Amino acid sequence: MAPQHDVDIEKDQDGQKHVVITSVEGVDAAALATAAVAGRELDPAEARRLVRKIDLNILPLMCFVYMIQFLDKVSLSYASIMGIRQQNHLTLGQYSWLSSIFYLAFLVGEWPTNYALQRLPLAKWTSINVILWGGVLACTAATKNFQGLMAVRFFLGLLESCVSPAFSLVTSQWYKKNEQGTRTGIWFSCNALAQIFGALIAWGFAKHDMAGDFAIPGWKVLFLFLGGITMALGVLLLIFLPDSPLNARFLTEHERVLAIERIRSNNSGIGNKKYKWYQVREALLDPLTWLYCLFAAANMVINGGITSFFNILISSFGFSTLDSLLFGAPGGATVVVAVLLFLWLGDRFKKRCLCGICALLVGMLGMLLIWQLPTHYKVGRLIGYYLCNVFVAGFIVVFSLVGSNVAGSTKKSTVLAAFFVAYACGNLIGPQTFRSKDAPRYAPALATSVALICFCIVDLALIWFITARRNRKRDEIMSSPDYVARENVEFLDETDLENVAFRYVS
Repeated sequence: MAPQHDVDIEKDQDGQKHVVITSVEGVDAAALATAAVAGRELDPAEARRLVRKIDLNILPLMCFVYMIQFLDKVSLSYASIMGIRQQNHLTLGQYSWLSSIFYLAFLVGEWPTNYALQRLPLAKWTSINVILWGGVLACTAATKNFQGLMAVRFFLGLLESCVSPAFSLVTSQWYKKNEQGTRTGIWFSCNALAQIFGALIAWGFAKHDMAGDFAIPGWKVLFLFLGGITMALGVLLLIFLPDSPLNARFLTEHERVLAIERIRSNNSGIGNKKYKWYQVREALLDPLTWLYCLFAAANMVINGGITSFFNILISSFGFSTLDSLLFGAPGGATVVVAVLLFLWLGDRFKKRCLCGICALLVGMLGMLLIWQLPTHYKVGRLIGYYLCNVFVAGFIVVFSLVGSNVAGSTKKSTVLAAFFVAYACGNLIGPQTFRSKDAPRYAPALATSVALICFCIVDLALIWFITARRNRKRDEIMSSPDYVARENVEFLDETDLENVAFRYVS
């Protein structure tokens, strides 16, 4: 059932009618906080100072945590060529299942964690999950067989399911729509930075392990090291990340109000703790929800295979174990540059979907080079590997669209949950496309990736078409002389379909 509003109708000096919301059931907390400054134009210099302060206090926390979550997730790939497969007596099929079980648990955890993110303090729930998964990761060092590894990978996926939707909500709480793509690109690109640092860290551990410098196998030292860092970052997140702008200790009371007023034009508020079932229904009936989900599933089938097998894939080009670890690093640098470039261009020129399609085309070129070049062109195939990673920027574009284009706290949590269920399903399937009988070229897996990138391009083009059409229709409605403008509606926790003033990013 939609929220019940009490309204008054007033006329301005030109006789234009305005609906003024005087009370509402289930109102967003921001509506009350900004009552005294509603509609105030922020001084540009003051706004820039405020954004810089938010960036310096919020973004580093998200970047470091997102970097370590990716390192923790793909640490199995580094360990795969450091002896974990041999010492735990794993077949290639069992190794594939260790990658898939992570995303099966991720899928299981997604709906409960998104419900918790709406109902519980956002930062505290996220921090506790980070601390716990750090402990689980460290326990990987104690495993001795396939069953033990399956258990720790399951709980790791269950706990990591929290971080991406949480950071999407944090970004939409603090930033305007035309800032969200770039900020999402910054913290999400730390996945790629993790690939760079992870390659160097794993190379160092592998080298010392080969020299006999450790009392225990090098892969165990790697998991203990990463687990300890993760728990420490979780504690820092618990201390320094606020649950919302309303309780940000790094801002003055006046700055907190201005931080919320600044995002009024988003028409999506900063969160509402009341769970509204009509918004769940709307989310499930909105075609954009399913286009977002189909994109996530298709894109992550590619990702699931590449992230789990990238070291094995590079080794298959003809490089040594240590070289394979080092050659993974430039792939991360390529992704960092591509993500920041395409997301910045999307915000700069207000063409986020077009920039996502361009990123997918670059990724397709890379896949074709790996797949079609003869095996003796190992440098050319390695360049193809670097280029193929750019497809991830397309995913980040769509992920940022979910944050920018979905309004209503319950609807947003529902769409995020569905999106990451699809994300988990794709990553669950991805490792299974790499089969031992297809080594060393893995042609079926690469052909599947090319086909899925084509599907993603069509999907993103449809998202672009639908959002642009909805904006045109709303412009027509609001330009009509019969249109009655509503004031104080921005923080009433209405959905994007309810609020005619809402505009989609395309």
